Amino acid sequence: LRNVGFTLPRGTVMGLIGENGAGKTTTIKAVLDLIRPDSGEITVLGEHGSNPSVREKIGVVLENGGFPSAMSAAQVSMLLGRAYKNWNAEQFALYIEKFGIDREKAIRDYSKGMKTKLNIAAALSHGAELLLLDEPTSGLDPVVRDEVLDLLYDFMQDENHAILLSSHITSDLDKIADEITFIHKGEVLLSEPRDELLDTCGIL
Repeated sequence: LRNVGFTLPRGTVMGLIGENGAGKTTTIKAVLDLIRPDSGEITVLGEHGSNPSVREKIGVVLENGGFPSAMSAAQVSMLLGRAYKNWNAEQFALYIEKFGIDREKAIRDYSKGMKTKLNIAAALSHGAELLLLDEPTSGLDPVVRDEVLDLLYDFMQDENHAILLSSHITSDLDKIADEITFIHKGEVLLSEPRDELLDTCGIL
């Protein structure tokens, strides 16, 4: 990453786009304090991302999941109950039931769509104010993708919430994104409201 800079206001869904290797996942990892930048400053909800009180307010969905494949949804709930002060086991159970996920089945036996839904259910069940999503709809069929986008839309009904959504699927961003940030070779080429881009950009 080189001189990457953008601001995600509350009440906003920002689509983070760019080719493979452009720096989207690296940016998200830097925001989460999983990697340390050589220079610059990152503030999340007004504080440093390593602050435990800030981590409580961030919901994360990474492309490759994040839970051991031998665990079940019930075990995930127990694990996150220890990790988050505001973990809501009842809300998580409602999401699991809504998604038709078997609570006792090992994650390795889930479909890709089920794994994504499990990760989103976890991200939405501890009072998060900010969601960081890395390719959450990649590889999903259109019906499941729409279900995921509906969940994100419901999350954004609270104007204090915000979403940073990395995606290659521009039709998803058309449905939900307010802002678009385009990263190319580690640099931000633009970060603008989606509607302005639609009005001013074309294909050469």
